Amino acid sequence: MSARWFPRLWRTSTGRFGLIVIAIVALAAVVSLFWTPFDPRASNIGDRWLPPGWPHLLGTDDTGRDILSLLMAGARTTVFVSVGAGLVATVVGIALAALGALTTRIVRETVAVFVDILIAFPVLLIAMMISSVWGGSLWVVIWAVGIGFGVNIARVTRPELRRVQQSDFVLAARASGLTPAQSLVRHLLPNVAPVFIVQLSWSMAVAVLAEAGLSYLGFGASVVEPSWGLLLADLQRYIGVHPLTVIWPGLTITLTVLALNLLGDGLREATDPTLRHRAAETHTPAVVA
Repeated sequence: MSARWFPRLWRTSTGRFGLIVIAIVALAAVVSLFWTPFDPRASNIGDRWLPPGWPHLLGTDDTGRDILSLLMAGARTTVFVSVGAGLVATVVGIALAALGALTTRIVRETVAVFVDILIAFPVLLIAMMISSVWGGSLWVVIWAVGIGFGVNIARVTRPELRRVQQSDFVLAARASGLTPAQSLVRHLLPNVAPVFIVQLSWSMAVAVLAEAGLSYLGFGASVVEPSWGLLLADLQRYIGVHPLTVIWPGLTITLTVLALNLLGDGLREATDPTLRHRAAETHTPAVVA
């Protein structure tokens, strides 16, 4: 992957939007570690249901907590879950894809059947089943989403690895003495990176949705942890009386998920040379004789 991918990513509208939104969420998560406008856990009955304004820029909830502070603190949970699920999905996806593409036929077919079986189970259902046994926690969400989408990454990446493995430059490298592991790191993974990046961005987006949804249902974050899903569950009871308060956590979740998906599309366009060449041919004016 060339080091010049970032300028190309910034030139795409989807990549630019994704970068800006994700940067804001990450910055809010970091800043909330040492500062928020108000204590997100402190209740003040005298300030309950204040409209947006100064000093509560997004208003307050039914116990007088500042909604902006709650969203900033909830960003920590979102970043933790999405990054954790992304790391688990990366390890699981690469391991299964490598086993399904670079090993003997018996191992490849066994891995393919195993992947097909796991894909049949929805990620959220797996997380709810694990939560019902071990109790709701962020680690349950991370492992459930990471393993679930790691299987999806393996299923999409495995055919690409097989295709690149038959390329002339890979065969020449193997003939020169390169081991399968060295070939995987030096040639195979860099050439399937665009496909892998898109799948990884989707897994992180699903992790955000899974954490919010499971926390909303009571299977995710505990009540003492800040979470956008918990905030949405608390406020949705008053949607008929104070509808504006419900908009903020819902809008935050929607924008974050949208940004992760668009960032993945932008990264694929910036790192995949075939897409760039196709776009260049599309925008190149025809020469009239």
